[in-house]
Amino acid sequence: MNAEKRDFDKEAASWDEKPSRVKLAKDIAHAISKQIILKPEMDIMDFGCGTGLLAMQLRPLVRSVNGFDSSQGMLNKFNMKIAELNLNKVNTIFIDLDNGDTLTGNYDLVLSSMTLHHIKQIESLFHQFYKVIIPGGYLCIADLDLDNGQFHDDNTGVSHFGFDRATLRKVFTEAGFDNVRDIDAAEVVKPSINGEMRRFSVFLMTAQKKSGC
Repeated sequence: MNAEKRDFDKEAASWDEKPSRVKLAKDIAHAISKQIILKPEMDIMDFGCGTGLLAMQLRPLVRSVNGFDSSQGMLNKFNMKIAELNLNKVNTIFIDLDNGDTLTGNYDLVLSSMTLHHIKQIESLFHQFYKVIIPGGYLCIADLDLDNGQFHDDNTGVSHFGFDRATLRKVFTEAGFDNVRDIDAAEVVKPSINGEMRRFSVFLMTAQKKSGC
């Protein structure tokens, strides 16, 4: 693991140019829609939204989307899409957990895709997720299965080399969530850090906050 931060601002302009990233967002959106009944009255948070690839897939199915990210460059790219399409009820919020920022709002669904492995202390983040999700609401996390540090070309800013699903389920339950489930959501085929082509599996883990909590 590498504690140094990755500079996502520099990557923002060309982030969407990789077809594999666009396909991954579509695959995860499809997986979410199979596990959670998305309704037009729902307000959702996309934590680690980046350029909005996943949020834009789900936006037509819900009432509002707030995208949170620690990269202003990524948010700027997302804001360009919002402006070009003249979208209402789609907002971006800059947040830096390392600076003491905390999540705000009340949401029917909080989702996060391919972001958790960049977060060192995930337990405290899950408690924040729990606070901003309304009773009966949902949390959806999509991320890598254990990858032995092979997924990224450069492991700068990577705090976890994927996740063991059983261990992550415990983090969900210890934060207070119920009905924790996981499915295979997607597969990414790309060169590993040693240059060999490899298939990397991405899971979707979902859970619910009890009604009345």
